[in-house]
Amino acid sequence: MRPLRYSINITLDGCCDHQAVPADEALHQHHADNLAQADALLFGRVTYEMMESAFRPPQRTQAALDQMDAFARTIDAAKKYVVSTTLTQVDWNAELVRGDLKQAIQQLKQGPGKGIFVGGVKLPLALAELGLIDEYEFVVHPWLAGHGPTLFSGLSKHVALKLVGRKEFGAGVVALRYEPR
Repeated sequence: MRPLRYSINITLDGCCDHQAVPADEALHQHHADNLAQADALLFGRVTYEMMESAFRPPQRTQAALDQMDAFARTIDAAKKYVVSTTLTQVDWNAELVRGDLKQAIQQLKQGPGKGIFVGGVKLPLALAELGLIDEYEFVVHPWLAGHGPTLFSGLSKHVALKLVGRKEFGAGVVALRYEPR
């Protein structure tokens, strides 16, 4: 069974607005390495559209390619699944996921391979509610944003986690990996 892994950049005050945290080459490489551990990516509509606009080849600028080359190439080539009730079609090596979320994700996890990586805010909340996330990674940046979306707002139950890994980066950034207890 393929594990479902979740990773997100956050500030010390819990903000997960992608514009609130700076990312350098080492962090882009870390995220590219994470994505390489998966056979597929799982996005909600908002994250899919954001990633597509940033990393689909016609939209990427040369400056973005220079800084995010490994990450951009990895995400561009990856198989993507998009959970959406509003989109009628997707492309960019993507497929729509419809119907019962729990059943659909369990079916994806049953497939052969290394794993599935999920990003975003709203979809991971729904997946955490359903107990479907096998690993959480929080890349904590030493910033206070004071605004923006926060993680797992509205979660109806506690999710106990155990620390299984830690990696430090420059400028005080720390990636913390957890698994459900």
